[in-house]
Amino acid sequence: MHKSGKTLACSTAVVLATLAGTSWATEGGGGMYPNGNENYLTGALPPPGFYVLGYASSYRASSLRDNNGDKVPVDFKLQVNAVAPRFIWVSDLPLAGGTLAMHAITPLLELDATVNGQSQRKRELGDIVLGGGAAYHLSEQLHAYVGVDVNAPTGQFDKNDLVNVGRNYWNVEPLVAVSYLQSKGINADLKLMYDYNWKNKDTDYRSGQELHADYALGWGFGNGWVAGVGGYAYRQVTDDQGPNVPAHGNRGRALAIGPSIKYDNGKGFFVTAKWQHETRVANRPQGNEFKLRLTVPF
Repeated sequence: MHKSGKTLACSTAVVLATLAGTSWATEGGGGMYPNGNENYLTGALPPPGFYVLGYASSYRASSLRDNNGDKVPVDFKLQVNAVAPRFIWVSDLPLAGGTLAMHAITPLLELDATVNGQSQRKRELGDIVLGGGAAYHLSEQLHAYVGVDVNAPTGQFDKNDLVNVGRNYWNVEPLVAVSYLQSKGINADLKLMYDYNWKNKDTDYRSGQELHADYALGWGFGNGWVAGVGGYAYRQVTDDQGPNVPAHGNRGRALAIGPSIKYDNGKGFFVTAKWQHETRVANRPQGNEFKLRLTVPF
């Protein structure tokens, strides 16, 4: 990472993007899941029915961080705008003591990257997500969801391009999400995930396994509004494997935090918004992001 040739190669690859994903690790510094994507109500699925969620995000980064967390000496700019519709079906069918729920996400991405004077922009469909699991309503305040997501390599990928919207490999992500809700009082949410990545056959590169969590903590004011903080924590737990992997294994890490709000009308419609700043970053870009999520019942 400290040699100029390897630094440029890693920095050009690092702008790979997926699923509105603006938090990067592993191959090229990129990862399947858009860290910090969830906010309040992440573990509290609604009553049986069909729902459409809309995710929108805007990410800006102007620096790359090496294995020590120091700024890599390259001219680097990255901008990612994304809209990702998510379709959720919550059933009344029993599953493992809870109820069956399934979902699909179809991300639409706009990427604009510049590395040492070279630039490229793309607007395309990214990697589609399919998942399912069991929803639990443990009490009026405490809710949980246990499931598995599968990320399919549907997005475009060309190893010779500066940016790609797809990762070009399969990924399986088991997850647990928990929400504690009060109309007036403490609100707390945590979504814990573990990523297992397959090999990218075009590059013969296999990204390491990843442990990460989205979180939100706020105060409900009794009128549908909640305000507090949110963000994510990320740690790559195994080394990358393949050609040109640095001796340190290219393990990424990051922590993000920022203000977060939610409005819930009590009838199935709600919106969340947050701004998060990345810190303690290694082997990936460092930047800031605004995220918005809207839920509409049908």
